[in-house]
Order: sequence, then structure tokens, then C-alpha cells
Amino acid sequence: MELTFFDKDAPATVNNFTKLASEGYYDGLAFHRVIPDFVVQGGCPYSKDMSDPRVGTGGPGYTIDCELTGDNQYHDRGVLSMAHAGRNTGGSQFFICHSRKNTAHLDRNHTCFARVGNGLEVIDLIQQGDKIEKITISEE
Repeated sequence: MELTFFDKDAPATVNNFTKLASEGYYDGLAFHRVIPDFVVQGGCPYSKDMSDPRVGTGGPGYTIDCELTGDNQYHDRGVLSMAHAGRNTGGSQFFICHSRKNTAHLDRNHTCFARVGNGLEVIDLIQQGDKIEKITISEE
């Protein structure tokens, strides 16, 4: 999948995700939550071992603030958004939206920070436990 980041709408969130990705943080982590016609979620450090009872609860050891006022804060198909346990508690976990039908209630509650361009069909193929091999950040 190739992403386009929402640099103007969610600069701190984009910077956080790209920093973690560049450091290899996401390499080998699983998509630990897959809900058809809703989202696929990954980014928990405990998901390297899906039998770990803490899967879904981990983060990078810090939190980031939500950025909710930009123009692209709509959870359409292919949008990446920060998962959190309450406002301003995101860190590394993110989700990718399957469709708009079941995600509209997330608008301006979770920070949208990117959209899948090429490879959108991959979202529908992801199953719980599938691993992120590597995320590569390139400037274009």
C-alpha cells in the first residue's frame, strides 16, 4: 500500500508515525484487530506475539495530542487514523478504514493522518494476525 500523508491537517501525528516507521517500530507487528466493513488496526508493540494477553494495549511509551480541526478529518475508505483510549492518548496504534458506512462517528474524534492511494484493495485482504513486514517512508 502507498500512503499520502495529511501533512497540513495533522502534522504532529504524521511526524510521529513517520518517525516510528523510519525507526522500524512497526516492522513485525501484527494487525491485531480486524472488523469487516469497519477497520483493521495495528501498531501495538505486544502484537509481535499474538498470544500475549496485552495485545491491543501497548504504545511507544508516550502519548500524542489529537489533531481534529483539519480539512481531511473524515473516516472514508482507506483513511489511516490514530487509535486511542480517550482524547490525547494516541501513540503508535492506528487503524485503516474499510468504508465510510460504519466510521462516520469517528470524525473529529480520532486524528486522520493519511490515505491509502495505490493498493487500496489490500485492506480487504488483511486478516487478524497478519504482520506488517516493513513500512518505508519516502519523500516525493
